[in-house]
Amino acid sequence: MDRRLAAYAVCIEDGRVLLALAVGPGGERTWTLPGGGVEHAEDPYDAVIREVAEETGLEAVVERLLGVDSRVVPAGERRRPGAPELQNIGVFYRVRVTGGRLWPEPNGDTAASVWTPPAEVAGLRRSSLVDVGLALARTLPPSGHVAPVPVGGLIEH
Repeated sequence: MDRRLAAYAVCIEDGRVLLALAVGPGGERTWTLPGGGVEHAEDPYDAVIREVAEETGLEAVVERLLGVDSRVVPAGERRRPGAPELQNIGVFYRVRVTGGRLWPEPNGDTAASVWTPPAEVAGLRRSSLVDVGLALARTLPPSGHVAPVPVGGLIEH
């Protein structure tokens, strides 16, 4: 089993949420939250700020920890054929944009970033991470945990 520690930004401003369009190895396009893998010896707090800048071109500051999500992605549902089962441990932060301008990630996996009204998110092909992040931001559970998001239809791992 592979294990991945990642940090994700939930940025909601002026009634819109910041989303990034990720392009997978097969060219599939999925909307997700800005964020990604924590590098060796990097603090997730620092990683989320770096990921927002890399993927969106925006500068941000962390406002609060929202929660932690742990999910197992079965081998057959991974985007890389032949990859083993993956445990993704995601640390979700509420962030606020302080500067910069939206841009596609140079030489990266993010094709675009947009501000989208949360009501429109349900109609997008998206990562389940979007639903987890929005649920954490909306409910602020004392435990920092929300129920697993079922995958299927427009919602993917």
